[in-house]
Amino acid sequence: MKHHLNTLFVMTQGAYLKKDGEAVAVRIEKQTRLRVPLINLSGIVCFGRIACSPPLLGACARAGVAVAFFTEYGRLLAVAHGFTPGNVLLRRAQYRWADDPQQSANVAKAIVLGKLANYRSVLRRAAREQEDPAIIQDLQRASEHITSALQLLEGPTTLDFVRGLEGQTSACYFSVFNHLILAQKNHFRFTTRSRRPPRDQVNALLSFLYALLLADVRGACEATGLDAAVGFLHRDRSGRPGLAVDMMEELRPVLADRVALTLINRQQIKPKDFIVQPSGAVLLTESGRRLVLQEYQARKNETIVHPFLNEKMTLGLVPHIQARLFARYLRGELESYPPFLLK
Repeated sequence: MKHHLNTLFVMTQGAYLKKDGEAVAVRIEKQTRLRVPLINLSGIVCFGRIACSPPLLGACARAGVAVAFFTEYGRLLAVAHGFTPGNVLLRRAQYRWADDPQQSANVAKAIVLGKLANYRSVLRRAAREQEDPAIIQDLQRASEHITSALQLLEGPTTLDFVRGLEGQTSACYFSVFNHLILAQKNHFRFTTRSRRPPRDQVNALLSFLYALLLADVRGACEATGLDAAVGFLHRDRSGRPGLAVDMMEELRPVLADRVALTLINRQQIKPKDFIVQPSGAVLLTESGRRLVLQEYQARKNETIVHPFLNEKMTLGLVPHIQARLFARYLRGELESYPPFLLK
């Protein structure tokens, strides 16, 4: 169980939440392990087999405490809440900011700063682990390019400039991505990013992990009361959760790229875990998807110290924390949005 930003996260399977006076009691194996006054909570997030009593749900509705239910692996199932005018105000602020070019640029800049800084951390770590001088030089050159891009984002800028810089720097990052593959080089080779459909095993792996991450971030946005469809870096498009795509950007290197490289470099995933369709699309097999899900969940269970809150938590909670930090930014409680930075 974790308690962050006035939100109670319950992850212990089989836990039962009940109303205890004006508080929520968390019972595990018929024993009360935690008791939190409702007045201190803004939300409850349950992962997996967590049960809530009807009296507690009624009390949460009256108190304006949203109760969100996710699968154990982070897919949003439902959100129970009463009349919550705060969510309406939050979304109206989000819509106003999305229609404001300068506010949109400010949000996009913060998101891209986080993404590029995390790109650089991945490349610097890879350079330290390499022995080939030519590869080290390539990785350092790409890191320096990202550093220059970060410096360009320090001052006032426009949305178009931020989007262009993000695209150029992402291309630089992926130009050296093949150097991060240390094993099974005969079978796993990355040349360029290909999507819809992926054309090789590495792209198939990345696309699947990005889909998992997007589902997690989208669920976190909706559980927080944000409109996952209205983004800032990614503008409105029918069927696209723009804000969720925005907020996953800084987490791609942390929760997706690292998992893909771990699976390949530790030789956990093999060529047999992929199939090539007649169209040329490369997809994971059912056993391959299961393997990726297991490693992705293991990565989410790793404990880190959040760089902004300075609190210990699992990586799986980071999308929920970032969504709540963004909501605080929209409400004017923070001067800027603090992206998650990999250490």
